[in-house]
Amino acid sequence: MFRSYPPQIVLEAVLNGLLTGAVYALVAFGLTLVYGVLHIINFAHGAMLTLAMFAVLVAHIGFGIDPYLAILPLTPLFFAFGYGLQRFVISPASRNDDGAILLVTLGLSIVLENLLLAIFRSDTRTLTLDYSFSVVDTGFALLSLPRVIGFGVALIVAAALWAILALTDTGKAIRAVAKEKLGASLVGIDVNHIYAVTFGLGAATLAVAACLLMPSFYVNPRVGNAFVLVAFTVVVLGGMGSIAGALVGGLVIGVVESLSGLYLGESLGQIGIFLIFILVLLFRPTGLFGAKA
Repeated sequence: MFRSYPPQIVLEAVLNGLLTGAVYALVAFGLTLVYGVLHIINFAHGAMLTLAMFAVLVAHIGFGIDPYLAILPLTPLFFAFGYGLQRFVISPASRNDDGAILLVTLGLSIVLENLLLAIFRSDTRTLTLDYSFSVVDTGFALLSLPRVIGFGVALIVAAALWAILALTDTGKAIRAVAKEKLGASLVGIDVNHIYAVTFGLGAATLAVAACLLMPSFYVNPRVGNAFVLVAFTVVVLGGMGSIAGALVGGLVIGVVESLSGLYLGESLGQIGIFLIFILVLLFRPTGLFGAKA
């Protein structure tokens, strides 16, 4: 049975859900961007997020770099990693066949997970930071400081992605390839380069997400898979290939998870997420912002 809570408790749950949902959206940005351009699901997405989270861990423990400051070196590093992965591993191995790309990314996921397992073992690790459990008192709700920071950075990243796609020549080329690959190649756009740039942007957003997650979350070699399950629901809700849809979908899913956890218990919090997933597939398969094929 549902329990009754004061309005302040419900409001606090909604606000914390929005903060959590922004990070979910950040994880989903790369997934929806790759789908929108390459028209494939990147099965290595979860393993790449895990790799990024371990990179944050190593940067902090080995070099004393704060997770938030780690955004500066890790974002370009993971962009280069994603670019190289698509250009020199995924594309040659798959020979641009969509079915083969799915198998290659699945194989990469297995390789990365087992590589991390061999290096770090199966232990669960966390970072001990002064601000991990700090809260922001708004006067009507107590909000986790790391989540507030994550919310702000997620909005900045969403705006930056929009600006790249809408205002730059590279962004115009990405949109052209997403719409019509053959036509884009005929006007001189290097399609393989654009594919790699898109994959690199997806990897870069994962690096940012990992930096925002580590101050308040744990990491082990399989932790990325749990986030990708939620991120996939976010992408389906928002519309495959839509950055705005991923942002709105992430916020909605965050609130649904938070309220489900409040009324049904923490262990059942994700029931609401998968209920939303089923309802979207049944009644609006294109999602909130998706277009019909």
